[in-house]
Amino acid sequence: MENSLHVRGYKEEGTITTAFEMRLQNDLDRFHLVQDVVDRLLHLGSKGAYLKQMMQDKLIEQKHYIDKHGEDLPEVRNWK
Repeated sequence: MENSLHVRGYKEEGTITTAFEMRLQNDLDRFHLVQDVVDRLLHLGSKGAYLKQMMQDKLIEQKHYIDKHGEDLPEVRNWK
């Protein structure tokens, strides 16, 4: 029987620049969580792989933006 519960926790990584960056460091952000869901929904096939890659691209974009500007992407900062 497959386990349907997945738990996330805090990982100490050092200096954090933004609240969202802290979530990124601990894989608790929306991008990592979507990737986890895709991994657990095997029936998504190539659509899931495409979505997972989109989320990976967003993670990279967010990291570069924080490094350059010292704050989160506008779409993250202004999300409601």
